Amino acid sequence: MRVRSKAREIALCVLYQVETSKLDGKTLLDRYIARYPQKQEVIDFAHSIVEGVASRFNELDVIIKRYAKNWQIDRMAIIDRNILRLTILELMFLDGIPPKVSINEAIELAKRFGDIDSPRFVNGILDKVYKSEKKENESQGHIDTRSHEKGKEDTNV
Repeated sequence: MRVRSKAREIALCVLYQVETSKLDGKTLLDRYIARYPQKQEVIDFAHSIVEGVASRFNELDVIIKRYAKNWQIDRMAIIDRNILRLTILELMFLDGIPPKVSINEAIELAKRFGDIDSPRFVNGILDKVYKSEKKENESQGHIDTRSHEKGKEDTNV
């Protein structure tokens, strides 16, 4: 498994545990790494996701609520809402990751860990987020450099 894919998988497992155990993400991630050693690149990217979701938790949930019409966030499957959180974090707040890569990785996580409807649900919301936020940035005169990297591959994905 590629570095960032593995890091996303670990981060998703940790975020799930945060919600079910109410322990903090850093502690849970450190425990995971102690039990299942990983390459430093995997650890670093997983930490950036877990810490980013923790620090922007409310902001990420507001974004999810904005685009998840007719869905209450607390009624979503824990896996689905955490896939949305980590991917929206990547789309909006982490640099150097092409948006389509982030969305495709989210769909793969949903296929692997969610239920039968999870991939379509996650893709639908993330597609709305990406398209709307891209339009908003363009209308405000901001250029999202990540959307111009079509020819570049994220070799660490």
